[in-house]
Amino acid sequence: MKTLRTPDSQFENLSGYPFAPHYVEIDDGEGGTLRMHYVDEGPSDANPVVLLHGQPTWSYLYRKMIPGLVAAGHRVIAPDLIGFGRSDKPTEKSDYTYTRHVDWIERFFLAADIKHATLFAQDWGSIAGLAAVTRHPERFDRIVIANGGLPDPRKLVRISAALAKSPNPDAFGQWQKFIAASTDLNIPQIMQAATASGVEDGIADFNPPPLTDEEAAAYGVPYPDSSYQAGALIFPALVTPQNDDDDVFGTWMAAWDVLEHWEKPFLCLYGNGDPVLGNFDEVFIEFVPGAKGQHHEVYEGRGHYIQEEVPDQLVEAVNRLIAAG
Repeated sequence: MKTLRTPDSQFENLSGYPFAPHYVEIDDGEGGTLRMHYVDEGPSDANPVVLLHGQPTWSYLYRKMIPGLVAAGHRVIAPDLIGFGRSDKPTEKSDYTYTRHVDWIERFFLAADIKHATLFAQDWGSIAGLAAVTRHPERFDRIVIANGGLPDPRKLVRISAALAKSPNPDAFGQWQKFIAASTDLNIPQIMQAATASGVEDGIADFNPPPLTDEEAAAYGVPYPDSSYQAGALIFPALVTPQNDDDDVFGTWMAAWDVLEHWEKPFLCLYGNGDPVLGNFDEVFIEFVPGAKGQHHEVYEGRGHYIQEEVPDQLVEAVNRLIAAG
């Protein structure tokens, strides 16, 4: 497996991201290794809050939440998925499958010796992260999902019901087509557009401004050119098996077999302006036992990247959940 490693110089003096890098080596699944980057802030002996990002972001997404979680006494661990951020980037789209991403996240949990953790996951960080967590439920004390999802092929009506409430039920299909037709993603531009959502919908009075030019640029620094973008360019296609070894549907079903008996706290924090995942909280709330009686929050009109829009509210909700035991 051929990989690229973004030069360290790309990550110097990023706006709002002063965090020192940490690394673990994990098995790549082909007899080699991959270097996986993670942020590690706060007391080393505290129980960790693990923050998982999706596509096309990296741990920079959590820069506004990390200080508040650390101030509350938590250890905060924010990895970059393989192909993203400061982690190694296999260069071929065929190197990436959903099953491999789940395996890589699982190997990170083991290599970093994650225990008594709180998972906070969004987007693909939930779709792949939940599958990895449910392989090792003894290592996690609670789960928080923010604009995430996890299909169950046996019960697709759940997804249909959530999408039926979307103002654009085909939004993910449109995103898939856009990515499939792309060879070089302008990630800063994508993030600028995504985080400006809501302004045109009449909530400009409380919607934050779009990312600054410096913040938007920071989302693109892991990718000096398109040769570094194979992971970002294939991710939306990974909802379908990429080869005979890619057990997407079996992995989803195995995860739901655990989640439907998950009694530990499970909290949903969602921006309902997200046309793809903005209503998937209802699925978790109805079918995960640990979600019953939790103080779930819906941020009216907020979009897919609520870490940019309402970071303080997210920190408060996580801290409150952990304090409750």
